[in-house]
Amino acid sequence: MYKPTEQQITFPHEFFLPFGGNLNPDNKWCKLALMIPWAEVEKKYARSFPVSRGQKAYSVRLALGSLIIQNVKSLSDRDTVEEITENPYMQYFIGLSAFVDKPPFNHSLMTHFRKRLDKDIINEINEITSRLAGEHEYPENPDDLDDPDDSDGSDDTPPSDGEDSDDTGQEEKTNEEPSETKNSGKLILDATCTPADIHYPTDIWLLNTTRQALEEIIDVLHAPHAGILKKPRSYRRNARKSYLNIDKKKHKTAKMIRKGIGGQLRYIRRDLKNIKTLAEKSSLTLLTKRQYRNLLVSQEIYRQQLEMYKQGKHSVEDRIVSLHMPFVRPIVRGKSNADVEFGAKLAISVVNGFSYMESLSFDAFNESKTLMQSVENYYQRYGFYPEAVMADKIYRNRDNLNYCKKLGIRLSGPPLGRPAKDQELLREQKKQERLDAGIRNAVEGKFGEGKRFYGLGRIMARLKETSETVIAMQLLVMNLERRLRILILNFIRENFGLIRLAY
Repeated sequence: MYKPTEQQITFPHEFFLPFGGNLNPDNKWCKLALMIPWAEVEKKYARSFPVSRGQKAYSVRLALGSLIIQNVKSLSDRDTVEEITENPYMQYFIGLSAFVDKPPFNHSLMTHFRKRLDKDIINEINEITSRLAGEHEYPENPDDLDDPDDSDGSDDTPPSDGEDSDDTGQEEKTNEEPSETKNSGKLILDATCTPADIHYPTDIWLLNTTRQALEEIIDVLHAPHAGILKKPRSYRRNARKSYLNIDKKKHKTAKMIRKGIGGQLRYIRRDLKNIKTLAEKSSLTLLTKRQYRNLLVSQEIYRQQLEMYKQGKHSVEDRIVSLHMPFVRPIVRGKSNADVEFGAKLAISVVNGFSYMESLSFDAFNESKTLMQSVENYYQRYGFYPEAVMADKIYRNRDNLNYCKKLGIRLSGPPLGRPAKDQELLREQKKQERLDAGIRNAVEGKFGEGKRFYGLGRIMARLKETSETVIAMQLLVMNLERRLRILILNFIRENFGLIRLAY
């Protein structure tokens, strides 16, 4: 059950410190607390509590604030609570009215916060906070520059609910003929893989892990019959010895690996038969939720590995690479440091330095299919289409080119077909390509920033839904950090008389 908080926004001087003094309003956490529209966020958070009974839930400011602190500092759940307990500024940020020297909540609740604040809610919060990031000071729509007092919907803010009918008509008109509104701004697109925190998967390692999980299930199912019935033989010592004889070798031949895989498959087949026999005498309700899930996943792993073993191939549809995280799939990237990565594939767009999630999936997908939706999201966000889309060569297919041409959007990259014979025109195209490549580097910088400083390089969450939340949180945190930098730039501009600072 969730009850709305009467007052989400408090000011630093209202926070009570038992040892005297006041909080510094220029502190990072004080500024971040005033940046986030907590009232709007609370409405979205309340959707996670459809039932109006039960124990009262923690406020959205505490839940979201704790997740932001965790991602900014790259902390574990336990360390996040300890950090909040020691820092009065962080306690103010999560909505406490006074400093407390005890943990404000148990660290196990961080998992529940990630489940309730799913990626869709986080993306909506990201849209809200980025929209309030000072974009109105430097409008990119040329119509706004010509007439700053014009309020006919040409500003950067998305239309209000009362203007849905006008926007619908304008969008239908755009699909039929070129839009009368001038295109403006640049949309940068790219995709990357966000690796999950799993052991690098090999077939024989995965089969050994599966066998150990099945042996644990056999022990649980046989426990009620200990001393009455003879325990089925699993040959676990021989199985482990066989695995280690291969795993410890520095150089493994294909024949050796295939022989080891075949041996592990036979051990797993025996364990599955023993579990089936024990299930007739005992009940599967003796298993924990984790053990029952491992049993189901183990059966699918055995089926996939047996199919690849018999057919002599190394790939299978929806291949499972981790027993404990069966939703993770191999993503072939073809990079120099890692040809294959294991995690979710993330497609984002970057506008004015702010990042937005366009697509997220643990299954591999062609990122070029996200271009049209990303352009439409840009229109919904700003009220006009971009002047140019900066993207990789994979985005330059005929469908995307025709779509951009219809809307008057320039898609970066060389035109299809043979190079132009006019040398002057060819030089201009090469020059434009170099300029576009320089602009497109911004999205590569965002990926580097997220993977080096904010945890996108290794997602530590263990569940699929919480992993998606963590990835969405990284983009939100990067945008919030950018807003802080914009505040500093605006302060310099106002105090030193600068007309405009590029950001």
